[in-house]
Amino acid sequence: MIFGNTDGIKNTVLDTLDRIYKLKIPKYSLYTEELAQILNEVTIQIKREVSVAIDRKGQILTVTIGDSTTVEMPEMDLKDRKLSGVRIIHTHPTGYSMLSALDMSALVKMRLDCIAAIGVRENNQPETTIGFCSVENNILYGDSMGPLSVEEAEKYDILERIKYIEEFLKNGEVHEDNTERAILVGIQDEESLHELYELAKACNVIVAEKIFQKRSKIDTAHFIGIGKVEELALLRQELKANLIIFDDELSGSQVRNLEELTGVKVIDRTTLILEIFASRAKTKEAKLQVEAAQLKYRMPRLSGLGTVLSRTGGGIGTKGPGEKKLEIDRRRIRERMYDLNKELQGIKKTRETQREKRNKGDIPQISIVGYTNAGKSTLRNTLCAIAMPKDNVIKENVFEADMLFATLDVTTRAIMLPDNRLATISDTVGFIRKLPHDLVESFKSTLEEVIYSDLLLHVVDAASPNALEQIEAVDVVLKELKAFDKPTIILLNKIDMATEEQLALIKTTYENLNIIEISAKKQVNLDVLLAEITKAIPYNMKKVEYLIPYGEQSIVAFLHRAANIESEEFMEDGTAITAFVNDEVYNKCMKYKVNL
Repeated sequence: MIFGNTDGIKNTVLDTLDRIYKLKIPKYSLYTEELAQILNEVTIQIKREVSVAIDRKGQILTVTIGDSTTVEMPEMDLKDRKLSGVRIIHTHPTGYSMLSALDMSALVKMRLDCIAAIGVRENNQPETTIGFCSVENNILYGDSMGPLSVEEAEKYDILERIKYIEEFLKNGEVHEDNTERAILVGIQDEESLHELYELAKACNVIVAEKIFQKRSKIDTAHFIGIGKVEELALLRQELKANLIIFDDELSGSQVRNLEELTGVKVIDRTTLILEIFASRAKTKEAKLQVEAAQLKYRMPRLSGLGTVLSRTGGGIGTKGPGEKKLEIDRRRIRERMYDLNKELQGIKKTRETQREKRNKGDIPQISIVGYTNAGKSTLRNTLCAIAMPKDNVIKENVFEADMLFATLDVTTRAIMLPDNRLATISDTVGFIRKLPHDLVESFKSTLEEVIYSDLLLHVVDAASPNALEQIEAVDVVLKELKAFDKPTIILLNKIDMATEEQLALIKTTYENLNIIEISAKKQVNLDVLLAEITKAIPYNMKKVEYLIPYGEQSIVAFLHRAANIESEEFMEDGTAITAFVNDEVYNKCMKYKVNL
C-alpha cells in the first residue's frame, strides 16, 4: 500500500513503488542501489517527494508520496533510552540533498536511527546526505554528513553509528536540545542588526553569529547573493546553529529557497516580532490582535513557510495559528480572520463607550508613547504612585523590565494633577523601526487611545546611541495613526545614564519642542513633568464656592461624584464646598453658588 498524497499518480507509478516492499535491505546498509534508482526515477516522473521507512532488520515498513517539499512520517512507538529502530530514506525533487530543518527536527523528535535525503536532478548523478542523532553534554541533537554518491552511501556502515549513539542513550540522562541558536543576517545597517540581536534575546534565542552584507539590490530568489548563502550554510554547520534570522521581510519563496540551501529554519524580523507579541500578550484583546496580525502576514506566504507551518518543527514562528497547518485551507483562514475582526470590533465599541464616559466627565486623557524599552511602563507606574487620587483603589502595576516589548496590553489609570484636576494616563505598546504594518493595523483599536488623547508624553531613551533614529521611528507610526499633530512633551528618560553630549544632541535637534529631562526610575524631575502636564492640558473647569443646606445632602454627594473638591467645611447653616466643576455641574448647582 502506498501512503500519502497519491492524487493524480498513474497506476503504473504506484505499481513501481509497490515493488519496493519486496526489496530486502542489508541491516548495516542505508539502502541498496536498486532502491535508490527506483526512488530517483519516480521522483523525476511525479516531481514529488517519496519516502521509505525501513526497520533495523532491513524490512520496508511504509512507502509514502508527499508534495513538492514535504512528506508525512510514519507513526512510531518511542521507548526511553533507545532510538526508534527506523531509518527514513526520502527524495528532494529540488536536487539539493542537504537535510532541511524539518528533516533534522523529525530526526531528533522521532529518534530515528538515521534520516537520508537523495537530491534528485534530471541528467545528473543523485547525491545523498545522511543525518544521525548525536550526543554532547547529555544533549541530543541532529548531525549530518555528506553529500555522498549513491555508491558511498550504500557502503557506509550505519549500524556501527547507531550502536554508538544507543550506548550514550542507555548510560545517561539524555535530553533533547530545544535551545535555538541563531545566525543573524542584515543588509541595512549595523544598528538595525544590533536591534535584531536584542529582539532575538527577548525571545530567548542564543545568537551564535551576526553577518552583515551591504547590498544596494535585493536578490529576488535568496535576498542575499548565492555566494553569501553558501558561506552561511557552511558557517551554520560549523556553529551548530539551527535558526537563521534575517533583519528584513522575506517572501515565502525566499524563505523556501534559503531553507533548502542552508538546511535550517529561516525566519525574518517580522516573524520574530510577531513571536514576541504572541508570547507577551496577556489580555483577550491583545491575543486577538496578535493572531490577526499573524494571519494577515502568513496568508500570502503559505506556499513558502514550510518549516514554520510544520507540526514537526518547533520554536520561533510556530506559536498560535501556525500549528494548525494553515496551508491546507485558505478559506478557513479567511473565516478565522473575519471572526477575529468581529470580536475586535466588539472590544473597540466597549473602549469607545469607556472613552465617551471619560469625555462626558471632562477628564483629560494623556497617552505615553515611545520606542520599545524607553521606560514607558516605569514612568506610568511611578506617576500613578506619586499622583494617586484620594480614595483611589490601588491597582496592579504594569509589568516593567529591561527588554523589548515588555508591555503589550494598554491600561488606563487615573492620576491627580497639581491643580487638583483628575486626568487619565494610558500606557501603549512600544514602537520600533520596521514595525510590521499588519501589527499596526491589528493594534489600531488599542492605539486609538493615542488618537483621542489631549496630550502625548513621548518617552525617549536618552542614553541610547540611536535615540534620534528611535524618535523618528515613533513619529512615523504617529503619522500613520494621524496623531502626529497632538500636543506633545518630549521626555528624555534615563538621564542618570546618558552623557551631556547625548542630551545636548537631542535638545539641539528638537529645540522647537517642549523637552523635559527625567529619570522615571530615580524619580528625577517628575514634579516638573506634572506641572508641565497641568499647563499643557486645556482647563475647562470653573472654581466655585457652594453653601448647601443640611437638608439637601444629596447635592453634596453629587458634587463628590461629579466634581473635584478642593475644600469642605461644615458651617452653621450648611456645608461649604469649594470645587472645580464642568459646565453641566455648574448649571445644575447654580442656586447653591455663593456670590462673592
